[in-house]
Amino acid sequence: MKSYLISLIIPLNLCVFLVVSGAVLVVLKRRRTGIFLCFSGLSWVFIWSLPVTSIVLGGLLENRYPHRSLDSIPTAQAIVVLGGNTANNRESWFEELSENPSTHSRVDTASELYHAQKAPKIIVSGGALAGEVSEAKGMAEKLMAKGVPKSAIMLENNSKTTYENAEFTANELIRNEIKSIILVTSALHTPRSMAVFDRLDLEVTPAPNPPQIIIPDNPDFILFLPNARALHGSRSIIKEYLGLIIYWLRGWV
Repeated sequence: MKSYLISLIIPLNLCVFLVVSGAVLVVLKRRRTGIFLCFSGLSWVFIWSLPVTSIVLGGLLENRYPHRSLDSIPTAQAIVVLGGNTANNRESWFEELSENPSTHSRVDTASELYHAQKAPKIIVSGGALAGEVSEAKGMAEKLMAKGVPKSAIMLENNSKTTYENAEFTANELIRNEIKSIILVTSALHTPRSMAVFDRLDLEVTPAPNPPQIIIPDNPDFILFLPNARALHGSRSIIKEYLGLIIYWLRGWV
């Protein structure tokens, strides 16, 4: 249900749906309603193509739990890393795609926390979204490549949603008598993740990745000029707001 709603509300998808519906109504002599739907669809795309929309609405989520320096993060019994790669882990939301973009992944943050001795264990959480290899296993391999010993890594291979991330990870934490965790995910995803994990009997410290929705250092960048990167990235912002609404309705947050 959630995936269907996200697909429908994606600006380009919703625009096409509304414009086509509006055109049909115009043909059926319901001109006012048809024109209104066409205008609404085009307006929805235009609004989400503006960088200022991402800066304002995405920034509200990213700044709910501000990024913190390693020194300011307290120690815990484990680091929990949630699967995902918002905006392909690019350091800037508006950075154009290239062969070697600047990136900072959740695994990078978890590795930095581990090597700073903030926790002796890392739990990676995420099932297989496609194929047979889970996100957790992929993150574990990357952590080991960054010098984290295999003995320090625990895997939760079955979750497909943020809610399941929390539920299934909690089972691992209970089995290992872990009560305090540092939660690592993207800045955009942190509000929903914290809302879910806060319902558990745990001491949770957020350690989000650095914010990605920032105004680039580019004199040609204009907040009120339609931007392809802003339109493309709007899916992630919409997904988080829709996810918060659905989770609230279901009593998960």
